[in-house]
Amino acid sequence: MVEGARLRSSGDTHVLALIYLAGTVLFWGTSFAAIKTAMSSFSPMTVMWLRMMVATLVFLPFWARVPKPHYRAGDWRFLLASVAFIPCLYYLFEGYAVRLTTSNQAGVISATMPLMVAAGAWVLLRDRLGWQGGLGIGVSMVGIAILSFAGASQQSAPNPVLGNLLELTAMVAAAGSTLVVKHICQRYDPWFLTGLQAVVGAIFFAPMALWSGTGGFASASPQAWVAVVYLGTCASLGAFGLYNSALKLMPASKAALAINLIPAIAMISGWVVLGEALTPLQIGACLLIIGAVVFAEVSGHLRPEEVPVR
Repeated sequence: MVEGARLRSSGDTHVLALIYLAGTVLFWGTSFAAIKTAMSSFSPMTVMWLRMMVATLVFLPFWARVPKPHYRAGDWRFLLASVAFIPCLYYLFEGYAVRLTTSNQAGVISATMPLMVAAGAWVLLRDRLGWQGGLGIGVSMVGIAILSFAGASQQSAPNPVLGNLLELTAMVAAAGSTLVVKHICQRYDPWFLTGLQAVVGAIFFAPMALWSGTGGFASASPQAWVAVVYLGTCASLGAFGLYNSALKLMPASKAALAINLIPAIAMISGWVVLGEALTPLQIGACLLIIGAVVFAEVSGHLRPEEVPVR
């Protein structure tokens, strides 16, 4: 009976983690089109600051209810790294990336993050990365190169090559955050980490937003303001809170696997909301990237299955 209860508990935990990841993928996948919409009225750094301010204001009333962290000596280094990766570096690179490339291309590039998580754990923790993982990383990089250089400049993507490179750099920051959060999430509530990211982001992007100018606030379209509120509540606070919660319940590499679904949602939302389209060659590159990532993840040889918690 005890063993049966443990199995049911494990199954319930897995289902709960999948629900968290489903929400994460939905919010992140639609965030690229929302960023594009917001940038029709605001500068990239203003968008990032506004979304962090919205996330902070929404989270503040619930701060007192978040479980207090169990701080250990030296944890400040991991907390600092966590907020440096996300929101600072991640949003800094992604803010300009989505301005230079299409939202659906940026979404496809996000599919490389699971492999980066595995590669980072291999480098930092000396965990073995099987040939499937190495092949997946290599092939996905080729796909990204094709996707970037096959992208013609257009009004919604004036420089897709640079934009895709910046988005790839943002994924490196996201992978770093995943490893750090997994390392400390047993001592720090996922929503505490999410709230901390929002507050730090609001402070970090404030000078950049002011430097970009705030003169367009009054003339911003209603759609841009709706997009900003959506980014702050759902794509920032909601998505990262759900993702951090999933990291607490399952191995980092398994949680990162859900990112593979983002490109499809990004493409659909980009097509529906912005009317974006891909060339046949870019569609082939998208399939190549997604196929490489899925192959590496489901092969069963990608390591690590879990980042140790110390």
